[in-house]
Amino acid sequence: MTKAVEFFFDVGSPASYLAWTQLPTLCEQAGARLVYRPMLLGGIFQATGNSSPASVPAKGRYVTTDLARHARRYGVALAHNPHFPILTLSLMRAAVGVQLRQPERLDDYLSTVFRALWVDALDLNDAGLVAQTLAGRDFVPELVAQWVSDPEVKAALKANTDEALQRGVFGAPTMFVGTEMYFGQDRLDFVREALV
Repeated sequence: MTKAVEFFFDVGSPASYLAWTQLPTLCEQAGARLVYRPMLLGGIFQATGNSSPASVPAKGRYVTTDLARHARRYGVALAHNPHFPILTLSLMRAAVGVQLRQPERLDDYLSTVFRALWVDALDLNDAGLVAQTLAGRDFVPELVAQWVSDPEVKAALKANTDEALQRGVFGAPTMFVGTEMYFGQDRLDFVREALV
């Protein structure tokens, strides 16, 4: 049976971005499936009492430095986004919408949004800029906006977030291999070992 890595993520998390840059290759090398599980990190924080590391100044400074270390280790670009935190409800509903309605374009969507946030440091709190960014990658912004408002899409994002909570998720990214949970972009070595 092929093993799978379930990747619970929110595009507003720079650590999710860093994990996303590595997981496809990691899974390909291990012969495992990568299963994308979009969730709403704000809902996770609210339900668990957790908060962004940025809410504690000393921790925020450290995490910023540590994320930069990981970006260098992974050989990927990472820019501080001055518009952080990004309110990701619409972006994550759009991710679910693409996953449900045009699953073959999910990689394109994630590449577009992750790079806009964590390489180009764009203000994706601005709906007009989101539409412009998506249009630049051949998405139809009006169609994506319909998905964001679609009751089925809303319910699917809520279900993913509820399932994450039930399984013990408290932040992003969180990966599961079977029942084993791994939190953070700095735990990919354990994910790799679990796939052997």
